[in-house]
Amino acid sequence: MSDAETPLPQPLLEDEALDLLDDFLEESAGPDALDLIGAHGFLAALAVAPREVPASAWVAELFHGTPEFQDEQERETVLGLLEQLKSNAIDVLEGGGLPELPFELTLDGIAPEETPIGDWCAGFMEGVFLDEPAWFEGDEESVATLLLPFMALSGIFADEPDMADLSSDAARLESLVAQLPELVLDLYLHFRVPPDTPKPKPRPKRPSGKKGNSHKGKQGPKGKKR
Repeated sequence: MSDAETPLPQPLLEDEALDLLDDFLEESAGPDALDLIGAHGFLAALAVAPREVPASAWVAELFHGTPEFQDEQERETVLGLLEQLKSNAIDVLEGGGLPELPFELTLDGIAPEETPIGDWCAGFMEGVFLDEPAWFEGDEESVATLLLPFMALSGIFADEPDMADLSSDAARLESLVAQLPELVLDLYLHFRVPPDTPKPKPRPKRPSGKKGNSHKGKQGPKGKKR
Protein backbone atom coordinates (compact mmCIF):
# COMPACT_ATOMS: atom_id res chain seq x y z
CA MET A 1 0.00 0.00 0.00
CA SER A 2 1.47 3.36 -1.04
CA ASP A 3 1.55 6.41 1.21
CA ALA A 4 -1.20 7.97 -0.90
CA GLU A 5 -3.45 4.96 -0.30
CA THR A 6 -2.68 4.52 3.40
CA PRO A 7 -5.46 6.06 5.54
CA LEU A 8 -4.44 8.39 8.35
CA PRO A 9 -4.55 6.69 11.77
CA GLN A 10 -7.59 7.65 13.85
CA PRO A 11 -7.41 8.36 17.60
CA LEU A 12 -9.37 5.93 19.75
CA LEU A 13 -10.05 8.54 22.44
CA GLU A 14 -9.67 12.29 22.67
CA ASP A 15 -6.61 13.63 24.49
CA GLU A 16 -8.64 14.79 27.49
CA ALA A 17 -10.11 11.32 27.97
CA LEU A 18 -6.68 9.70 27.62
CA ASP A 19 -5.29 12.10 30.24
CA LEU A 20 -8.09 11.18 32.65
CA LEU A 21 -7.41 7.47 32.21
CA ASP A 22 -3.68 8.05 32.53
CA ASP A 23 -4.14 9.82 35.86
CA PHE A 24 -6.42 7.13 37.26
CA LEU A 25 -4.26 4.20 36.15
CA GLU A 26 -1.13 5.91 37.45
CA GLU A 27 -2.45 7.12 40.79
CA SER A 28 -5.48 5.09 41.83
CA ALA A 29 -5.59 1.74 40.04
CA GLY A 30 -2.97 -0.05 42.13
CA PRO A 31 0.61 -1.12 41.43
CA ASP A 32 -0.31 -4.18 39.37
CA ALA A 33 -2.72 -2.49 36.97
CA LEU A 34 -1.71 -1.80 33.39
CA ASP A 35 -0.64 1.76 32.68
CA LEU A 36 -2.27 3.81 29.93
CA ILE A 37 0.03 2.50 27.18
CA GLY A 38 -0.39 -1.13 28.20
CA ALA A 39 -4.16 -0.70 28.60
CA HIS A 40 -4.38 0.85 25.14
CA GLY A 41 -2.65 -2.18 23.61
CA PHE A 42 -4.73 -4.56 25.73
CA LEU A 43 -8.01 -3.03 24.57
CA ALA A 44 -6.82 -2.94 20.96
CA ALA A 45 -6.29 -6.69 21.18
CA LEU A 46 -9.79 -7.14 22.59
CA ALA A 47 -11.16 -5.17 19.64
CA VAL A 48 -9.34 -7.53 17.27
CA ALA A 49 -10.16 -10.73 19.19
CA PRO A 50 -12.16 -13.36 17.29
CA ARG A 51 -14.78 -13.59 20.04
CA GLU A 52 -16.12 -11.26 22.72
CA VAL A 53 -14.53 -11.41 26.15
CA PRO A 54 -16.91 -10.60 29.03
CA ALA A 55 -16.26 -7.20 30.58
CA SER A 56 -15.93 -8.74 34.03
CA ALA A 57 -13.01 -10.85 32.76
CA TRP A 58 -11.08 -8.16 30.94
CA VAL A 59 -11.61 -5.50 33.62
CA ALA A 60 -10.21 -7.87 36.26
CA GLU A 61 -7.23 -8.65 34.02
CA LEU A 62 -6.52 -5.01 33.16
CA PHE A 63 -6.49 -3.97 36.83
CA HIS A 64 -5.10 -7.29 38.12
CA GLY A 65 -7.62 -6.98 40.89
CA THR A 66 -10.43 -4.61 41.84
CA PRO A 67 -9.55 -0.92 41.83
CA GLU A 68 -10.85 1.31 44.60
CA PHE A 69 -12.95 4.01 43.00
CA GLN A 70 -13.74 7.15 44.97
CA ASP A 71 -17.42 6.83 44.15
CA GLU A 72 -19.85 5.35 41.66
CA GLN A 73 -19.44 8.29 39.31
CA GLU A 74 -15.68 7.73 39.02
CA ARG A 75 -16.28 4.03 38.47
CA GLU A 76 -18.73 4.69 35.65
CA THR A 77 -16.46 7.29 34.07
CA VAL A 78 -13.29 5.16 34.07
CA LEU A 79 -14.94 1.91 32.98
CA GLY A 80 -16.98 3.82 30.41
CA LEU A 81 -13.85 5.32 28.85
CA LEU A 82 -12.14 1.93 28.71
CA GLU A 83 -15.18 0.42 27.00
CA GLN A 84 -15.37 3.40 24.65
CA LEU A 85 -11.73 2.98 23.65
CA LYS A 86 -12.37 -0.66 22.76
CA SER A 87 -15.61 0.17 20.94
CA ASN A 88 -13.96 2.98 18.98
CA ALA A 89 -11.18 0.62 17.95
CA ILE A 90 -13.74 -1.83 16.60
CA ASP A 91 -15.48 0.96 14.66
CA VAL A 92 -12.20 2.17 13.13
CA LEU A 93 -11.08 -1.33 12.14
CA GLU A 94 -14.52 -2.31 10.83
CA GLY A 95 -14.33 0.67 8.48
CA GLY A 96 -10.89 -0.40 7.25
CA GLY A 97 -9.17 2.40 9.16
CA LEU A 98 -5.97 2.38 11.17
CA PRO A 99 -5.84 3.01 14.93
CA GLU A 100 -3.66 5.86 16.14
CA LEU A 101 -1.20 4.58 18.73
CA PRO A 102 -0.23 6.75 21.73
CA PHE A 103 3.48 7.02 20.90
CA GLU A 104 5.87 7.84 18.10
CA LEU A 105 6.35 4.92 15.70
CA THR A 106 10.12 4.77 15.98
CA LEU A 107 12.61 3.06 18.27
CA ASP A 108 15.49 5.49 17.69
CA GLY A 109 17.97 2.72 18.39
CA ILE A 110 16.47 1.84 21.78
CA ALA A 111 15.50 -1.74 22.66
CA PRO A 112 11.72 -2.15 22.19
CA GLU A 113 11.11 -3.38 25.74
CA GLU A 114 12.57 -0.12 27.05
CA THR A 115 10.08 2.02 25.12
CA PRO A 116 6.29 2.65 25.16
CA ILE A 117 6.20 0.53 21.99
CA GLY A 118 7.25 -2.53 23.97
CA ASP A 119 4.75 -1.72 26.73
CA TRP A 120 1.93 -1.38 24.20
CA CYS A 121 2.80 -4.67 22.50
CA ALA A 122 3.06 -6.40 25.89
CA GLY A 123 -0.42 -5.11 26.71
CA PHE A 124 -1.64 -6.34 23.32
CA MET A 125 -0.26 -9.81 24.05
CA GLU A 126 -1.98 -9.82 27.46
CA GLY A 127 -5.21 -9.31 25.55
CA VAL A 128 -4.34 -12.31 23.38
CA PHE A 129 -3.48 -14.49 26.38
CA LEU A 130 -6.84 -13.67 27.97
CA ASP A 131 -8.57 -15.93 25.42
CA GLU A 132 -5.63 -17.60 23.67
CA PRO A 133 -7.50 -20.70 22.36
CA ALA A 134 -9.92 -18.50 20.39
CA TRP A 135 -7.04 -16.74 18.62
CA PHE A 136 -5.31 -19.88 17.45
CA GLU A 137 -8.09 -22.32 16.70
CA GLY A 138 -8.57 -23.03 13.02
CA ASP A 139 -5.47 -21.38 11.54
CA GLU A 140 -2.72 -21.40 14.13
CA GLU A 141 0.16 -20.88 11.68
CA SER A 142 -1.28 -17.75 10.06
CA VAL A 143 -2.20 -16.17 13.38
CA ALA A 144 1.23 -16.95 14.83
CA THR A 145 2.83 -15.23 11.83
CA LEU A 146 0.62 -12.16 12.22
CA LEU A 147 1.36 -11.97 15.96
CA LEU A 148 5.12 -12.40 15.57
CA PRO A 149 5.85 -8.63 15.37
CA PHE A 150 3.87 -7.97 18.55
CA MET A 151 5.67 -10.81 20.30
CA ALA A 152 9.10 -9.61 19.17
CA LEU A 153 8.49 -5.99 20.12
CA SER A 154 6.93 -6.81 23.50
CA GLY A 155 10.14 -8.24 24.89
CA ILE A 156 8.12 -10.96 26.66
CA PHE A 157 9.66 -13.66 24.50
CA ALA A 158 13.24 -12.36 24.49
CA ASP A 159 14.59 -15.65 25.85
CA GLU A 160 12.93 -17.75 23.15
CA PRO A 161 15.54 -19.13 20.68
CA ASP A 162 13.21 -18.47 17.73
CA MET A 163 13.12 -14.77 18.63
CA ALA A 164 16.87 -14.26 18.86
CA ASP A 165 17.48 -13.41 15.20
CA LEU A 166 14.53 -11.07 14.91
CA SER A 167 15.20 -9.35 18.23
CA SER A 168 18.78 -8.60 17.20
CA ASP A 169 17.80 -7.14 13.81
CA ALA A 170 17.37 -3.44 14.63
CA ALA A 171 16.38 -2.46 11.09
CA ARG A 172 13.70 -5.16 10.93
CA LEU A 173 12.29 -4.16 14.31
CA GLU A 174 12.15 -0.52 13.24
CA SER A 175 10.24 -1.56 10.13
CA LEU A 176 7.75 -3.56 12.21
CA VAL A 177 7.12 -0.61 14.50
CA ALA A 178 6.19 1.56 11.52
CA GLN A 179 3.72 -1.12 10.41
CA LEU A 180 1.99 -1.65 13.78
CA PRO A 181 -1.30 0.13 12.93
CA GLU A 182 -1.56 -1.84 9.65
CA LEU A 183 -0.69 -5.08 11.46
CA VAL A 184 -3.57 -4.50 13.88
CA LEU A 185 -5.92 -4.07 10.92
CA ASP A 186 -4.48 -7.17 9.22
CA LEU A 187 -5.27 -9.25 12.32
CA TYR A 188 -8.78 -7.83 12.55
CA LEU A 189 -9.48 -8.64 8.91
CA HIS A 190 -8.00 -12.12 9.27
CA PHE A 191 -10.69 -13.04 11.79
CA ARG A 192 -13.59 -11.32 10.05
CA VAL A 193 -13.11 -11.52 6.30
CA PRO A 194 -13.74 -15.09 5.11
CA PRO A 195 -11.69 -16.58 2.28
CA ASP A 196 -13.02 -16.23 -1.24
CA THR A 197 -15.85 -18.60 -2.03
CA PRO A 198 -14.64 -21.29 -4.42
CA LYS A 199 -16.12 -20.93 -7.87
CA PRO A 200 -18.61 -23.68 -8.67
CA LYS A 201 -17.47 -26.25 -11.18
CA PRO A 202 -19.42 -26.22 -14.47
CA ARG A 203 -21.93 -29.01 -14.84
CA PRO A 204 -20.84 -31.65 -17.32
CA LYS A 205 -22.42 -31.37 -20.72
CA ARG A 206 -24.63 -34.18 -21.94
CA PRO A 207 -22.93 -36.16 -24.73
CA SER A 208 -24.15 -35.13 -28.17
CA GLY A 209 -26.74 -37.40 -29.70
CA LYS A 210 -27.82 -38.80 -26.33
CA LYS A 211 -31.27 -37.95 -25.15
CA GLY A 212 -31.98 -37.40 -21.53
CA ASN A 213 -34.60 -35.98 -19.25
CA SER A 214 -35.42 -32.37 -19.94
CA HIS A 215 -35.59 -31.38 -16.26
CA LYS A 216 -32.50 -30.26 -14.33
CA GLY A 217 -30.81 -32.70 -12.02
CA LYS A 218 -31.06 -32.12 -8.31
CA GLN A 219 -28.25 -30.30 -6.57
CA GLY A 220 -27.20 -30.86 -3.03
CA PRO A 221 -27.32 -28.06 -0.50
CA LYS A 222 -24.77 -25.34 -1.01
CA GLY A 223 -21.91 -25.59 1.46
CA LYS A 224 -21.35 -22.77 3.85
CA LYS A 225 -18.03 -21.22 4.71
CA ARG A 226 -17.00 -21.18 8.25
